[in-house]
Amino acid sequence: MVKQFRGTVTDFAGFDARADAETLYNAMKGIGSDKEAILDVITARSNGQRQEIAAAYKSLYGQDLIGDLKYELTGKFERLIVSLMRAPAFHDAKEIKDAIKGLGTNEKCLIEVLASRNNEQILALRDAYKEAYGRDVEADVIADTSGHFKKMLVVLLQGTREENTVVNADLVEEDAQELYAAGEAKWGTDEATFIMILGNRSIAHLQLVFDEYQKIAEKSIEDSIKSELSGDFERLMLAVVQCIRSVPMFFAKRLYMAMKGLGTADNTLIRIMISRSEMDMLDIRECFRLQYEKSLYNMIKDDTSGDYKRTLLSLCGGDDDLAGEFFPEAAQIAYKMWEVSAMTKVQLRGTIYASSGFNPGSDAKALRKAMKGFGTDEDTIIDIITHRSNAQRQEIRKVFKSSFGRDLMADLKSELSKNLCRLILGLMMTPAEFDAKMMKKAMEGAGTDEHALIEILVTRSNEEIKAICASFEEAHKKSLEAAITSETSGHFCRILVSMVQGAREESPADTGRAMEDAQELGDACNDDSSAMETRFMSVLCTRSFPHLRRVFQEFVRCTNKDIEQIIKKEMSGDVKNAMYAIVRSVKNQTSYLADRLYKAMKGLGTDDRALIRIMVSRSEVDLFNIRKEFKDTHDVSLHDFIQGDTSGDYRKALLVLCGGED
Repeated sequence: MVKQFRGTVTDFAGFDARADAETLYNAMKGIGSDKEAILDVITARSNGQRQEIAAAYKSLYGQDLIGDLKYELTGKFERLIVSLMRAPAFHDAKEIKDAIKGLGTNEKCLIEVLASRNNEQILALRDAYKEAYGRDVEADVIADTSGHFKKMLVVLLQGTREENTVVNADLVEEDAQELYAAGEAKWGTDEATFIMILGNRSIAHLQLVFDEYQKIAEKSIEDSIKSELSGDFERLMLAVVQCIRSVPMFFAKRLYMAMKGLGTADNTLIRIMISRSEMDMLDIRECFRLQYEKSLYNMIKDDTSGDYKRTLLSLCGGDDDLAGEFFPEAAQIAYKMWEVSAMTKVQLRGTIYASSGFNPGSDAKALRKAMKGFGTDEDTIIDIITHRSNAQRQEIRKVFKSSFGRDLMADLKSELSKNLCRLILGLMMTPAEFDAKMMKKAMEGAGTDEHALIEILVTRSNEEIKAICASFEEAHKKSLEAAITSETSGHFCRILVSMVQGAREESPADTGRAMEDAQELGDACNDDSSAMETRFMSVLCTRSFPHLRRVFQEFVRCTNKDIEQIIKKEMSGDVKNAMYAIVRSVKNQTSYLADRLYKAMKGLGTDDRALIRIMVSRSEVDLFNIRKEFKDTHDVSLHDFIQGDTSGDYRKALLVLCGGED
């Protein structure tokens, strides 16, 4: 079956190579250049037509078109236009050459290009590299890389991946078992097995292997690679797996990483926009909006400028309505994402554990000494409190009072200052006390911190929510429900009140009921906003998380839309934020919390209350997992982010809670 064209740049109707060559020549002759004319011609022609224009230009004027473009244009715009003029294989060859020339190697470029190209493209790249540089690309890559990373690159450079679409079920199970035996089931890792299977088997085969592996290991192949491999080899193997699952999703993530935060990785942006513009840019756009909160078009628009921006937007091909129908590629990915979420069993790990040889009397004495007399020994306080479990800290509180007749919390509050004080006091409270305190802080004073209310109630179990309610009422002589009712209103208030009951179902997924719930949500999309929010609340606020995963998967099947995109498009304000947080937590709660941490520290200023709240509350639950999600999503470690965004003893204590650099 012929695959449907999914690019944004096509052959120009009524194409005349000589006329285009003349237009470009006139745009560059004399003083200055008509950049708009250059842009309009080159971005509206397919690569094959651009090669004809280059040939006609040389025939008419005896000059090299690329050479003239380089002379007339500057900066990122010049790089983009000149790259568009190269044939795809020569463009790939140039990217590989640039990645390995000079001091240092651009491993990310090598990974992106070689993991994403099919056999035909790899073989064309090899030939183009030889023609352009008179050298063998394999030899140059070998000379510039090492270890298992080098071995896998060499395997990919052969361009000999199996291409059969008929899959042998017995071999699928055999390969899944071999991968499990090579990593999770043994001490150390047999990297050669990973290289052989992931580097040679067909895409259709490997997609089924990954599903089978998930059943055997009860974790995704990606999670196993993260725990078993490291460095550039880990990044390469993850890229291969991502491309096996979905090349458009792989590139959507690469584009997002190239533009998020301060600064833009322009070489990456240029390389992807050019190489995919005649292949699958429409699918990449759909995957981008499926994964992130804005369209690719708008992210480019916000992150670039001038003629460079205009050219990129032309290659992008248009803006996407956030809740439109999915293209088949994105619908399949959305369905698969929910299926993987439903199958994955995550082993949650904190970063703080009970201290061995614990002696609450000794700790109480050491803390008293650290606060007695002139000055305060913050190092001792941090060292003790951040290296004890919460249960051990409660013992210290009791012994401190019985030994010295003093309230440890009050002494700490009088001796410490600002954010360090808030962090240490948070660690000294029980989890329920701390959450109740955070709920109170979120509602007091001018304005309400709705994000904090949502975050706490969405991520706590029924048992934890009931403990919070009891602690809140004991501390403030008022029920948490009453406080929420007085501080919030409308559907948002109803959502919070529903969640604060701590009555969410705890049953496993019921497939038949999940289909009914999915249809209910699909039908609700045709209601007015108030009725829609009520019907969504009746499902999202009451069903168990395992059940909701199946509901959201079936919702894709029913509507050809993703639940996240519907919420973003059809809802607004705090209701949207609450519903979206529920969906994110259902899909991957540690990813949701990692994103909350990122938002607390990115940009100017730090939301210290959010940072303290998450670091304290998750340190004994799943902060290790959050750390991993943070690094995977934002390509920077949580440790480094905290290091760059905080200071002094406050930073020191946070870094202990973080537990490592990744």
